[in-house]
Amino acid sequence: MHPFCMVASLKIFSKSLNSIMTQNETDIMYMRRCLQLALNGMGRVRPNPMVGCVVVKDGSILSEGFHQHYGGWHAERNAILNAECDLRGATLYVNLEPCSHYGKTPPCADLIVEKGVSRVVCCNDDPNPLVAGRGFDKLEAAGIEVVHHVLEGEGRHLNRRFFTFMEKQRPYIILKWAESADGYMAPAAKGNYWISSDSQNRLNHRWRTEEAAILVGSQTYLDDRPQLTARQFCGPQPARIVLDRRGRLTDVPEDWLHLRCGTLTEVAQSLFERKIQSVIVEGGRQILDAFIAEDMYDEVRILRGSCRMESGLKAPDATGLKNVTIYTD
Repeated sequence: MHPFCMVASLKIFSKSLNSIMTQNETDIMYMRRCLQLALNGMGRVRPNPMVGCVVVKDGSILSEGFHQHYGGWHAERNAILNAECDLRGATLYVNLEPCSHYGKTPPCADLIVEKGVSRVVCCNDDPNPLVAGRGFDKLEAAGIEVVHHVLEGEGRHLNRRFFTFMEKQRPYIILKWAESADGYMAPAAKGNYWISSDSQNRLNHRWRTEEAAILVGSQTYLDDRPQLTARQFCGPQPARIVLDRRGRLTDVPEDWLHLRCGTLTEVAQSLFERKIQSVIVEGGRQILDAFIAEDMYDEVRILRGSCRMESGLKAPDATGLKNVTIYTD
């Protein structure tokens, strides 16, 4: 069901629940809804965070909104503009601190104050130095009660790309590879082979729409001439990057980013400067090993096929790696 189609039923449901729930339980319930709404911006708002907003008054949801695309209205403004009644005395739930500065849109904190909202419940503080507490300061200076850190861990996980980008000043890095049931990335003999199933391939293409870029090494580029597009899933196409540390490539298309950085730290810095918030590394064993050796990654995704190869190129050993998820049919 589309999020906006759920508003009417949520109004009835939330009003009946509010009479038997504590304030903290009520805050958690509406914050979960904010996080659900925020997900609608996946792949469309970067490098901004995904944000959802719910406006509640007298135990009933008045309005909802989410950040829909980069450069568009923020979640709070969408929710407030969607409301058809007086917001004085209402509680506004949002999963990230309201902005306090003029960027591509006016400050959300000013609009919240203007509309007479009396209480704001928030999930995460904004690490962006242009905000970083100033939004809360504006609200509190206007006499608005602010409740902090409701479902803070869930909010950080949702916007892990944004928080990594802001706090570590590098992209969120996902290492991804496919391996056979017995742990091989490629057979010993050269030739065409396929490890992933159709459903795993569709999943992989969905992942591509969710991240800003895909990166491979020069050897993978030379051997496979990969397309690195999301052909099997509808969504934004990622930027395509080839890392060519030895300067071997002379025919990289203009719509690819051809990086000749010497170290992975330089790679991460270059991507950060280009405002590339997240990247999937889909290279071969050598480049995966390099990222693992330097601990330059945040997550590992393994597509494990059902075939067995018996010999060939072994996949990296995932034992002891952090945030590993294995996907099987």
